[in-house]
This record gives sequence, structure tokens and C-alpha cells, in this order.
Amino acid sequence: MASTEKTSFDPFLTAIIANRMDAIIREMTNTMLRAARSAVINSARDFSCSIVTADNQLLASAEGLPIHIFGSDLLTSAMQQFHPGDIREGDCYLHNDPYSGNSHAADHAFLVPVFVEGEHMFTAVAKAHQADIGNALPTTYMAGAQDQYAEGALIFPAVRIQRDYKTNDDIVRMCRARIRVPNQWHGDFIAGIGSARIAERRLKELCTKYGKETIRAFIANWLDYSEELMVKALRSMPATRLSSSGRLDPLLELLPKGVPLNVSLEIDPANAIVDIDLRDNIDSVPVGLNLSLASASAAAVAGVFNSLSFSVPRNAGSFRRIKLQFREGSVIGKPKFPHSCSVSTTNLADRLINTVQAAFAEVSPQWGLAEGGVGVGLGYAVVSGNDHRFGGEPYVNQLVLGSAGGPGSPVADGWPTYGIPVVAGLMYRDSVEIDELKHPLQVLCIRLRTGTAGAGQFRGGAALEMAVTPKELPIQFIWACDGGETPPKGVRGGQDATRAAHWIIRADGTEELLPSLVIISLQKGEILKGCHTSGGGYGRPHDRDPALVLKDVVERYETLERAKAIYGVALTGSMSDETLSVDVEATAALRRAC
Repeated sequence: MASTEKTSFDPFLTAIIANRMDAIIREMTNTMLRAARSAVINSARDFSCSIVTADNQLLASAEGLPIHIFGSDLLTSAMQQFHPGDIREGDCYLHNDPYSGNSHAADHAFLVPVFVEGEHMFTAVAKAHQADIGNALPTTYMAGAQDQYAEGALIFPAVRIQRDYKTNDDIVRMCRARIRVPNQWHGDFIAGIGSARIAERRLKELCTKYGKETIRAFIANWLDYSEELMVKALRSMPATRLSSSGRLDPLLELLPKGVPLNVSLEIDPANAIVDIDLRDNIDSVPVGLNLSLASASAAAVAGVFNSLSFSVPRNAGSFRRIKLQFREGSVIGKPKFPHSCSVSTTNLADRLINTVQAAFAEVSPQWGLAEGGVGVGLGYAVVSGNDHRFGGEPYVNQLVLGSAGGPGSPVADGWPTYGIPVVAGLMYRDSVEIDELKHPLQVLCIRLRTGTAGAGQFRGGAALEMAVTPKELPIQFIWACDGGETPPKGVRGGQDATRAAHWIIRADGTEELLPSLVIISLQKGEILKGCHTSGGGYGRPHDRDPALVLKDVVERYETLERAKAIYGVALTGSMSDETLSVDVEATAALRRAC
């Protein structure tokens, strides 16, 4: 369905229908959350739903994860490219190919074309990260994979899995034969289809209520209105051209120098365009850290939206004002096939989001963010093994028990429940109790670490520490962490964050520092302990309100020593009798001395 010309704008009806679109997506989300079987979906909410127009424009995404939804149009474009003239009502397509519009192979996207009175008007998209996809190792993050073949995953480039609402059982048998937890996967498969079908039903009802022409007018007006808000945001910024850089940590001997990241940013307020040039980056690397076009585009766009000083709808209308430039064969956005993009949705994508939003922070104190915590370490580990409680039945799942601290912003401290930049606080944390019921492990601790936040006028979120141990049989843990060498940066005088680190504690109590890429079988009596990164600070620590520093000390985010040495805040009284308070004169003297 091509967009219509702009019609008379009814702001009230536009708002009503826009909210109705978001309500449809929330119903899709609830369907997936309630129906899926794997913990990474039904506990952690590592999935996203969106609605795309028939001419491949993202229309609505509600609270979808940035790394998922900003590439929705690439998914539906591939569906049309691979099935020209053969898309009809009752179809559903499975897409997970990173070289034709998807993020990485672990994200199974279910695409349902929605027909109204015989016309293709929308495509409903439900994308969910899987617990297992048949990789060579029991993980969906094959960081050490030299190429896509070494990953071992089944790849579905917009493959039709339903025709006339009937499932192709051949596809199901293929997956059940390859995937380690076939019943769990099949439950997630059915949930994904059901989520997209709910949107199909509700969109048909919406079009019946208002009529196709009204909905056409809404689409044109809503996208144009979103573009106008983006124009307003960009025209409030100064003309700027700058370069920013970041760095992904080394990955053992596989990637000994890590990956340098270069971003050129140009803001053109006269034409209301932001241009992000990512061509000055190295070639594809022989590990699974390359960014697919979908992941690189989503990360760059997310960095822009994170940086705006007021809310702008995330859809194809506002995207018209963002120009992205990539280079063929680069590690960022257009890797050369068959280089692996297995870890395309986290490590390097997190660094790209951080680098873009930190660049905006240098433009003005009203925009941008510090760098958010990075590293999918122990808190995001993929676990597998055999469960002694159920006759040795195999299991594979991803934990989402906790991760990094959020970035400081121009107006607020970083969130402790931020997750990582590609998540931006939109995923759920697993329930410890539910994870211990589902997996034969014990969580010994999850706690924030005092005195670890990147200091600033608005500090980053504190670093998180956790520890786990098997209950009986060995458990294999796999993760590829970042942030052990290069911490997230502070901006505008804010301090950098705390680095990540992980250890194994043997049964005799000895500790061993682990590398960034961990593939380990943990035995009964052994403990894995991890410390994730914190978030970077925004603004000079001495500009922080002393009352906020006092509150941080009282709530144990900060120490008395750091309050004085870093923030220049002198405190008097005692924590024990609740008399701790700011010594105003001593604080003024400390800050004058700097």
C-alpha cells in the first residue's frame, strides 16, 4: 500500500488511532509473553513487536527493544523481495537471515501480511530471541565463529511457514531435528505466530471501524507529523560536524586488538538532517562480532533518539531525517558474507549506541548521554546441561538476571535496571526464584556495588555483582563479555565507569580471573562470580547537588571517602544515628579549592 498524499490533519483522530496501534502491539507483546516457553522470552522479554506498512515503513513499535524494531522495514522488504507477487492472506514467514535484513540468526522474526478487503495494507512483525537455534555450541552467541557456517544455525531468509493459515510441518521437523530443546522451541514458535496473528485480527477490526481511507490518511499524517517533530528537534541544535570514537575489547587471541570504532556526525539544522557516517571502520573480522545492516542501523538510530531533548515518535516519518552511511565489507553494517554476525545485537552494537549518544553530548549540555554500561557477562550467560531433577533432561536457556548500569543524562542519574544499551531498560530481569525453579542452579547473590558508579553531575548507574553455583550436575556457561579493558566513558567532565571482571572460585577457595570469552563447565562446589560495568557520568562531579551526594551515601550508592574526594562534599554526623548531613561551609571550601 503506497502512502497517500497528505490530507486534512485531525489531531484528535490521529492521536486516537496512534494509541490504538500501540495497544495492538501491547496485545501482541502480552500474547508472546504469556504463551512462550523459554525463559529468555517469557521472563526476560527479549522480543519485540511492530507494525509495518505494506510499502515497508515502520509505523508503530510501542516499547520494542531498539536493536529489534528499528530494522523492521528491512525484514518486510526481504519478504517482498523473495516472494514477488506471491504474498497472500493466510501467509506467515520466518526470517532470521542477517544478510537479508535481520539482526542475527538467534532472532526469529514472524511476519504476517495483513490484508483488508483483498489489499495488503500492513505486515505484523513479532521478533523473538531464541534460547537455542542449533548452533555448534549450546549458545545463540557464537563469538568465536569464524564464519556463518561455523555458527551451525538453521537460516531462514523470509521462508514461508504458513499458507492459508496452515503450518508447513516440514519446517517444524527441520527445527525439531536440529534444536537441542525442540519442545521449548516449538512453544516459542507457536507463540511468535500467535502474536503476529493477534495483530492481523486487530488491524482488520480497526480498518472495519474507521474505513480503509481513514486509515490511509492516518498513516500519511502520522508519519508526516513525526517527521515535523524530528525537524523541530534538529533545528534546535547548532550546526555541528565532529568525529567520535570507541573501542570494543579484545577477544582472546581471536581478536587481539579488539575493534576500534569511528563515527562521523554532522548535524545540519538548516535542512534538519543528521548524517552519521560509519564508513571509516575496519573490514569484517573473522569472529562472530560483525554488525549486520539491521543491527548497525538500529544501533545508530537508537543513539540519535537517546540524545534528543524531547520525545519524538520512533517510526519511518522521523527516520526520514536520519542519514546513515556504510561501507561494503566493513565490520559495521555491511560485513562481507559469510562473516559471522552471531553477536550482532550486543557487544559492538552497544559500543555504537554509546559512541553516537556521547558525541551528541559534546554538542550541547541539553542533549546526548554518557556511555551506558556494556558487557553481556554472567548475568546474561547462556546456560545448558542436564537437569538431575527430571531424569537428566537436557536444557538450554539464557539468563537475564542483571547487567550493567545506565548512563548519566543531562537531567537524571543512570538506571540500575538499564541492562545494556541495546536494551535501554526495556527488558525484564528474571526472577531469581523462577530461574532456580527452571534451572538446577543456585543464585548466591545479586547486589549493586557501592562506590562504582561513573561520577558526575548526574552519575551513572552502579555496577552489579552476582554469583551462582550448580545444585548437582555440571552446568555449561557461555558468554562473550566486553568492558573489561575499556570502560564506558563519562561525558562533559563526567568520570568513566567501572570495568567488568569475572572469576571462577574453585571448590578449594582459589580464584581465577576469567577471559572475556567464557566457555566453562562449572562443577558442583564451584562458583562463578561476575562484576558488570557501571554507567558513565554526565557533567562535572563538583556540579552535583550536595543533597544528592548525601542521599547516595545514605542509600549506599556512594562512600564517605568518594563523596569528599570526588564530589567535593563534606559530610558531618553519623550514619548509625541518622544524623549524617552536608557541611555547607566545608563543602564550599572543598569545591573552591579545586
